[in-house]
Amino acid sequence: MDILNDILDTLDLKGALYFRTDFSGPWSVTVPVLEHAARFHLVIQGQCHVKLPGEEAVILGPGDLVLIPKGQTHILSDSPVEDAPPLEHVLEAVQYDGDGVLVVGEGNDTASTQLICGHFTFRKNADHPILRSLPDYLLTTASMRAQNPWLDEILRLINRQMFSENVGSDASVRRLSEIMFIELLRAGIEDQDEIGALLKGFQDPQIGHALELMHREPTGSWTVESLARQVGMSRSRFAERFGDLVGQGPMSYLSDWRLQKALSILDHSNCSVQQVAVQTGYQSPAAFTRAFAGKFGVAPTIYRQML
Repeated sequence: MDILNDILDTLDLKGALYFRTDFSGPWSVTVPVLEHAARFHLVIQGQCHVKLPGEEAVILGPGDLVLIPKGQTHILSDSPVEDAPPLEHVLEAVQYDGDGVLVVGEGNDTASTQLICGHFTFRKNADHPILRSLPDYLLTTASMRAQNPWLDEILRLINRQMFSENVGSDASVRRLSEIMFIELLRAGIEDQDEIGALLKGFQDPQIGHALELMHREPTGSWTVESLARQVGMSRSRFAERFGDLVGQGPMSYLSDWRLQKALSILDHSNCSVQQVAVQTGYQSPAAFTRAFAGKFGVAPTIYRQML
């Protein structure tokens, strides 16, 4: 099975587009925090500086894209700045109603910066080593796109659809952006030690097999010993290598993953607490309720009422 696909489906990855922009200098804007989300900005024309708190500004040119996985506030500008007006003030000033292109300045096609801006959301309480290990930002340059033809083609399709007036183009872009997120992870991890080790674990013949077993059968009566036996390793060596690559022990990973599956079931079905407990490998509803409340601070029944 595709482990990454299972993870992102369970964490409820969804793509959304803000808008296209046409900014004529001088311009700058502070993008606010967005919890449970990852933002991206793709430069179509011109130049854009991206400044995160405590980081040096990143300069984007045509074809470059930055992914900000943890929803942090950041500044977009045409030149280096330390402060910028909030996005909501910029939207109010130009009376942008969310439809069409956001134009700031004179709209000079030869001098403007054109961007496609969007974000991905995850459900509240979404958690996985992938999300924990993502850096503050991932930069994908035009040259990196040239080395990743599949990602490059997706970005070209998004660009074409965003400038299209065809029926269904918005829905098409949202679906394409979800695929883009996956490809960005694959393309941007080479220089990122933590997430690089994790995705290496997915591809490792033995650790990857153990992860596949847990994802395929999360209700299985797995132990460190039984998993090690299945992948042909000693218990101690398996536990050590799993921890090195994944960032937590096998049983801790399995416990966390079962609770993420429980969130997904509670969100998308009317299953009883007992049924959710059975579907996620718990011996009893009471054991499931204790584990769920210990992780998320509320009982499953209360969580469902809060949806």
